[in-house]
Amino acid sequence: MFDALADRLESAWKSLRGQDKISQTNIKEALREVRRALLEADVNLQVVKNFIAEVESKAQGAEVVSGVRPDQQFIKIVHDELVAVMGGENAPLAHIEPGLTVVLMAGLQGTGKTTASAKLALYLRKQERSCYLVATDVYRPAAIDQLITLGKQIDVPVFELGSDANPVEIARQGVEAAREDGADTVIIDTAGRLQIDADMMTELADIKAAVNPHETLLVVDAMMGQEAANLTHTFHEQIGITGAILTKMDGDSRGGAALSVRRISGQPIKFIGVGEKVEALQPFYPDRMASRILGMGDVLTLVEKAQEEVDLADAAKMQEKILSAQFDFTDFLKQTRLMKSMGSLGGLMKMIPGMGKLNADQLEQGEVQLKRSEAMIGSMTTEERKNPDLLSSSPSRRRRIAKGSGHSEKDVSKLVSDFQKMRSMMQQMGQGQFPGLPAGFPGGGGGPGMFGGGRPPAPGWQGYGGAPKKKKKKKKGFGQL
Repeated sequence: MFDALADRLESAWKSLRGQDKISQTNIKEALREVRRALLEADVNLQVVKNFIAEVESKAQGAEVVSGVRPDQQFIKIVHDELVAVMGGENAPLAHIEPGLTVVLMAGLQGTGKTTASAKLALYLRKQERSCYLVATDVYRPAAIDQLITLGKQIDVPVFELGSDANPVEIARQGVEAAREDGADTVIIDTAGRLQIDADMMTELADIKAAVNPHETLLVVDAMMGQEAANLTHTFHEQIGITGAILTKMDGDSRGGAALSVRRISGQPIKFIGVGEKVEALQPFYPDRMASRILGMGDVLTLVEKAQEEVDLADAAKMQEKILSAQFDFTDFLKQTRLMKSMGSLGGLMKMIPGMGKLNADQLEQGEVQLKRSEAMIGSMTTEERKNPDLLSSSPSRRRRIAKGSGHSEKDVSKLVSDFQKMRSMMQQMGQGQFPGLPAGFPGGGGGPGMFGGGRPPAPGWQGYGGAPKKKKKKKKGFGQL
């Protein structure tokens, strides 16, 4: 979602490249670009003014570290200020021990509040917390049925009294049922409206008074931009909220909500929704988000996503196969499907430093190449998948696979060739060597190949904020990443 903002900020760094130090003169153009980038991202005007003033003040007073370029130091200053604007640190969800933690969900209709309630319940269940969902939205058709369906999907009980009951009474009884059942967290889904009105606020206030929640979370659509911050401010003034959940962060929004909510409302963003799937909810970390905005990736979130999907025993077996060059097409297919379960190829690439600058066409081409590879592997026999060498020495087998998959024999030959090179390279890496990747692999030296990659541009801030490093002779391929 931050692609446009990242591109704009990139042009700001360019104005400082080639300079030997940061000065009041050469920083003006960079600050102008940063201001323009934030305004185009729909960040609140007052937030932009304060942000620029802080960056200018810190940049002019900064001592340039020996060996660190001015543009790199300026990026660090912008990064640190972005973190500060978004709250500084992660604001964790309340957890009352011992006892029952009560979470009240609020928001306008259409923001994804009911789905966000289920996403939060699943997230907490993965943290080994037992949850209860309570359906108090008696106005929107099928809202209760939607929550019941989601509850079954994630194996979390849902308390409801039908659409004729009083929402305040449903909430009260739901909390008691959760307490009696031994749950440690109860999440109450409330009704939304198309706009803020007196009835909505009164009902929310009554429910809040009845259940005395430890958390009151406002679910906000990130597509609203800076208006999301104003909405959060209004809800906090009238109801009193403890934080926000930004949904649809994977959409085409320009990022203004993430950068405006904390400063305008005074309340932290606690979670972000990054997809339609019920697993697509992540805790909000300001430092990680700042890195994404600046195109630096988000390795920690990527690792956490992988840890949720990867079986440690399987990982150990896979490592052994890689080190002994026994990695085969069956393993490749398994890894491809594992990657898909973690999200889209584009979403994963943006979390890897240096890969965020791959454009939409490159990412789309990568998706297409993965599907083509899967189709060709799907046309192989079990023996051929386990022993790729069979295909290297048998044109007739390659022709059969080409016909079965709907691709050319040349495509199959390239798949086999690239796979053999990758397997050899992975074995050498496992032995501590760093050979050049074959053309066609991310970081490799050529065309699209199996993954549709090609070498991504190198990150523009290597070494920022650290001690100067000795220059090394660059190697081709993997050594540049």
